[in-house]
Amino acid sequence: MLYDGAISFLSRAIEAFEAQNHEDTSRFIIRTQNIISELKGALKMEYEVAQSLYQLYDYFNRRLTEANEKQDRLPVYEVQGYLKELRGAWAEAMVKVGETAAPPDAVGVGV
Repeated sequence: MLYDGAISFLSRAIEAFEAQNHEDTSRFIIRTQNIISELKGALKMEYEVAQSLYQLYDYFNRRLTEANEKQDRLPVYEVQGYLKELRGAWAEAMVKVGETAAPPDAVGVGV
């Protein structure tokens, strides 16, 4: 859900860019950065993938700061694209985990 929210806010930031509404552009970029900060805070750093995601989220925040400061929409498109890829990868991973999970009664849980 956080990925969906970030992607949505970036879409709204792009719309605000097109309307030359700098206040809304900034507001939606900052809201996205807040979501990214939440994602960073939720990482369990003992896992290697978490360390990689942390660096990636940090990069996203730097690019969005640049977009906001320079009023440049290209970093917004870039970050949005990466977030869409990550959302898809997590969705695919959840499906695979679901396929390999044992049925509830096979692990002692009654249905």
